[in-house]
Order: sequence, then C-alpha cells, then structure tokens
Amino acid sequence: SSKIRNVELQSADDVAVLEDCTDFPLARTIRKLEAKPEKGGLPECLGDDSITSTGSETVAEAQIRFLKAKLRAVQEELDSALSECRKKDDENWNLKSWLKDIEEQNTRLQQTISAQLSQAGKYKILSQEANEKSVRLQQEVTVLGKVM
Repeated sequence: SSKIRNVELQSADDVAVLEDCTDFPLARTIRKLEAKPEKGGLPECLGDDSITSTGSETVAEAQIRFLKAKLRAVQEELDSALSECRKKDDENWNLKSWLKDIEEQNTRLQQTISAQLSQAGKYKILSQEANEKSVRLQQEVTVLGKVM
C-alpha cells in the first residue's frame, strides 16, 4: 500500500503501453487517440479549433499538441487507476481489520464452547452420581420399610 501511495509521476519518456491489455480503458483511450481520422491526420479529440486554418502552425507543433493531449489522457487514466488502487487498498485494510476482529471473536467463542462442554461433562457425572445415590437410598427405604 505504501508503494501505491508514494508513486510519483515520471516523465513521458518512461511511459510504457501494455500490448496485451487491449480491453483496458487506457488501451482504448490510446487507440482512439492514435486512430487516424479521414481528414487532417490528427484525431478528432484535438478539436477543429486546435489547428488554425491559416496554416501558420507547423506539423511539428500539431504533433506536440497531439502528444500533449495524449499525455494528458494517459495521466488522467493513471490518476484514476491510482485513486482506484488507493480505494481498494483502504477497503482491503478495513476488511483485514474486520477479519482480525472476527477471528478474535471466533477464538473467544471456541474457548467459551470448550469451557461449557467441560462444565456440561462435569454436570453429567454429578447427575449420574446423584441418580445412583437416589437409587441406593430408595433401596434402603424399601429394606427399612420391610424391616419395620
């Protein structure tokens, strides 16, 4: 969890795109940004007003704007993923705490059950001894009743 919270954004040169994650939202965003529209060669996400019709901007400037837009999209996706990771990390911490409490409660209950079973065994033995004593006393009463 501390690794996720201490992640710092690195320069755009250090950004890597996973090829196998084609269904990941970041991959879809990148595919949309990289898609070549029929007109102009730049994605529609840059908008019509990003390139002036006077032609005073060079192709390099347009590419820089495109790459900056792409970088912003990737950074937003990264921020979203980091936020989600933090939420999941917090949720995991809460669940681990809850699990620890449940395990402690389970241990206490097991000890209580063990003590109660032990006590029940003692009471069963006492009950059997009392029944045997009762039978003996009844036999004595019967014998004394015949003698008198």
